[in-house]
Amino acid sequence: MATSANPVLFADDTSMIITNPDPMEFTKSLNTNSIKINRWLKSNSLSLNVDKTHFLQFYMRPNQNYDFIPYYEDKQITKVETIKFLGITLDSNLSWEQHIEDITPRLNKACFAIRSIKPFMSVEAMRLVYFSYVHSILSYGIIFWGNSVHSKYIFKIQKRTITVITDSGMRDSCHELFKKLQILPLSSQYILSLLMFVVKNRELFKSNSNIHHIGTRSNNDLHLPSTQLNLFQKGVYYSRIKIYNHLPLSIKDLSRDIKCFK
Repeated sequence: MATSANPVLFADDTSMIITNPDPMEFTKSLNTNSIKINRWLKSNSLSLNVDKTHFLQFYMRPNQNYDFIPYYEDKQITKVETIKFLGITLDSNLSWEQHIEDITPRLNKACFAIRSIKPFMSVEAMRLVYFSYVHSILSYGIIFWGNSVHSKYIFKIQKRTITVITDSGMRDSCHELFKKLQILPLSSQYILSLLMFVVKNRELFKSNSNIHHIGTRSNNDLHLPSTQLNLFQKGVYYSRIKIYNHLPLSIKDLSRDIKCFK
């Protein structure tokens, strides 16, 4: 069984991702990499703040939650179920429930602020406020949590905000209101964000022609990996390939031309 250990560096923070389905090999890899980190820190006259170091285990099923406690130089590292990473709250089963709970109060405050200033501003000005105050929160990291079952609560807040801006009733259909304001509903913003990532990072994806040389109709589509794991199919990597492949050929050709132009 292969073990993978990848460091993720940002400013003065360092994260280490270790993957292995076997509990014994996982523990062995964790200890080995901890020793390597300790050596690197000492060689660079640095030290690890154990009090600010946490361990988060990702698992697909409840029975995969290995019951062990990681240590660093005989000091126990705190095990957590959620942790904030670059403004996004990660949870152990990647349900994104905690992240959505974290941004819900912020969006409610934004909706209240828009309601408060509405009598004094035009619809055009309110639209600008929406993009600076609501859209910036709603769109951040949406490619990760946008298809979560809990995202429906965020969409409800978005709809409520739209009805406030347009002075519409709560039972009025928001379909035309979104079109009128030229604002994408949450699900559409999620799809757009996935597609834009593919366009801007086309080199990260292989096409079917890179995998085989059979002249099929989908030869120029992005290669969709085979998997039966439902969580992976709902994940970012699988979802953006699947959505991109469903685009009309004319739009996919246009995206390639834009990439070449850049």
